[in-house]
Amino acid sequence: MNLMVFGAPGAGKGTQAKFLVEKYGIPQISTGDMLRAAIAEKTDMGMEAKQYMDKGGLVPDSTIIGIIKDRLKKEDCEKGFILDGFPRTLKQAEALEELMNQSGKKLDKVLSFDVPDELIIQRIAGRRVCPKCGASYHTEFNCSQVENICDCCNDALIIRKDDNADTVKNRLENYHNQTAPLIDFYKKMGVFTQIDGSQKLMVRKSLIWLQKRCLVRYKKSL
Repeated sequence: MNLMVFGAPGAGKGTQAKFLVEKYGIPQISTGDMLRAAIAEKTDMGMEAKQYMDKGGLVPDSTIIGIIKDRLKKEDCEKGFILDGFPRTLKQAEALEELMNQSGKKLDKVLSFDVPDELIIQRIAGRRVCPKCGASYHTEFNCSQVENICDCCNDALIIRKDDNADTVKNRLENYHNQTAPLIDFYKKMGVFTQIDGSQKLMVRKSLIWLQKRCLVRYKKSL
């Protein structure tokens, strides 16, 4: 089962992807994770990406696609995968589709989490993270037991540099301008499904339903 989680920054796609990871044992693959892993493994594509990152530049699409190609060949992707945070542009989506066709793979479903911008800003601006263990909290929706102290390791929580209203607004503007057009691309492919991401319970119920639909299609393909 090959899936993609889609949505604006702070829409909760990464959190929801973890439910699928736990359910089916397929890896969640994000661009950042792939870049870090490729660099750590010193692959050709990883070293190429490092040259751009060390200079503060953007990694070219061709390099990103090369890294994804290498990642999808790994053993843990044989039963499927969940793409998280990629593609971000129409050009990347077209390149990904060409790569999937070449490797004999296809996307079974694109799960898009729709959340109003104002709620996303509220979610991200109130986010607090633990620098030691990576646990995430929120000042309104998921408070730590002791204010600004991690429940898991008792380390002091921090606010990430990009977790502020102005930065979030800029990221949302970029999303609407560059990434939102992908909705039509995947609708035409017949794999796009939109989920109300503003209601936690509704998201979970919708995701369970989608999991069942995807699983049926996956079993039929075996």
